[in-house]
Amino acid sequence: MRYLLTTATTLLLLAAVPTAAAYETGEEDQAIDYLFAWPFIETDDMAPRGGTTTGPRPEAVTEPTEAWQRLQADDLDKRERDRRAILAMAGAYRVSFDFLETVGFEAGFEPAKPYRSWGTEYVYVVADEPGFVSLQHVLVMVLEQEDGSLSDPFVTKHWRQDWRYEDRDLHEFVSHGNWQRTMLSKEEADGQWTQAVFQVDDSPRYESHGEWEHHPTHSVWLGSEARRPLPRREFSVRDDYNVLVGSNRHTVLPTGWTHEQDNLKAITDENGRFDPERPFLAREIGVNRYERVSGFDFSAGDEYWDATADFWTLVRDAWAAQFEAHDRIHLEAEVDGESMMMTLFGMADEIADGAPFDREAYRERIETIFERHVRAGS
Repeated sequence: MRYLLTTATTLLLLAAVPTAAAYETGEEDQAIDYLFAWPFIETDDMAPRGGTTTGPRPEAVTEPTEAWQRLQADDLDKRERDRRAILAMAGAYRVSFDFLETVGFEAGFEPAKPYRSWGTEYVYVVADEPGFVSLQHVLVMVLEQEDGSLSDPFVTKHWRQDWRYEDRDLHEFVSHGNWQRTMLSKEEADGQWTQAVFQVDDSPRYESHGEWEHHPTHSVWLGSEARRPLPRREFSVRDDYNVLVGSNRHTVLPTGWTHEQDNLKAITDENGRFDPERPFLAREIGVNRYERVSGFDFSAGDEYWDATADFWTLVRDAWAAQFEAHDRIHLEAEVDGESMMMTLFGMADEIADGAPFDREAYRERIETIFERHVRAGS
C-alpha cells in the first residue's frame, strides 16, 4: 500500500487535493449550485474555484457518537465538559471547506471566486491532559483515476490545534513572518481556553482565546479576533493583501463539528501597521463542516502517524524552545530557494520509508534547519 508520498508530491497535494469539487456518488455526477454568492454577478464568473477530482463517498454517521455521549454526561465540572467538547473533535471525518468574500470595501469591488473543497481526514489525539489537549489532522485521500479505478491512499499531515486552559502566554501573528508574545491578565484568562493553530510543518499560524458554552443540542467556542498569515488556498493565488484578521467559532454536534470563520483581508507594513489609505480589501466568511464517517479506511494515516510521530514531536519541541526563548520570532519560510516545509517533510518521508530514527541525529538536523529559517524578531 502506498501511504507516503515523495516530498514533491506531498507539496502538490497540499496545494491541489483540497481543491477537489465533488465526491463520487455512484451515479451520474450532478452539478451542485452555489446557493450563497453574489446574485448580480454572472454565475460563470462566480463558480467556485477548484478542480473536478472525485473520490469515494464514505458512510455518514447518523447516531450520536460515543464522544458526544461522554460530553453530555451528568455531574461534570465546567473544565471537564470543556475538555470533552475538544476531544469530541477527534476521529474520522469527511470535511467540506467553503469560503466566500461577502463585503468589498472599494468602489467597483469585484469579489474573488468562492473557494470550495473537500477531504477525508482523521483527527488524532496527540495529548490529553486536564488542562491541555492537542489534536493533529491528517488527510487520507483516495481519488478516482481516469480509467475509473481508485488510487492508493494519499496521506498528508495537515494542521494541528492545541488547546490550553486559562493560558496567559499567547504567541500571535503580526505580519510578514513575525509572531510576538501577548500576555493575558489573570482576569482575561479566567475560565478561557486558548486555541493555537499550527501549519502543516508545525510552524505557528494563529492563537486566540474564548470560553466554551454548552447546550443540550451543541457546545460552542467563539475565539477572540486574531491575525493570521494567508492560508495556502490564498497565498498560492493572491498577492494583494498579506494578513487575515479573523475570529473562529467551533461548534460540536452529536455527529461531528463545524469550524466557522469571519475574516478581514488586510494590508499591513513590516511592523503590522495597517495601510492608512487602504487597510482592508474585503470581508470573508468560511464554513468548514466535519461530518463523522464510518467504513472509510484510514489505516494509511495510522501507519504514517505511527512512523513519524516521534519526528514531529522533535519539530514541536524546537518551536516550543523558540517561543520560550523569544518574545518575538521571525520565520523565513524559504531561504536561497530552500523551503523549510519541504525540508521537514522530506525528513519525515525518510523515516516513513524505513530510515532508522536516530533521535539525536534528527534533533541536530532540525536545529540546523531552525538556525537557517527562524530567528528572534526585531
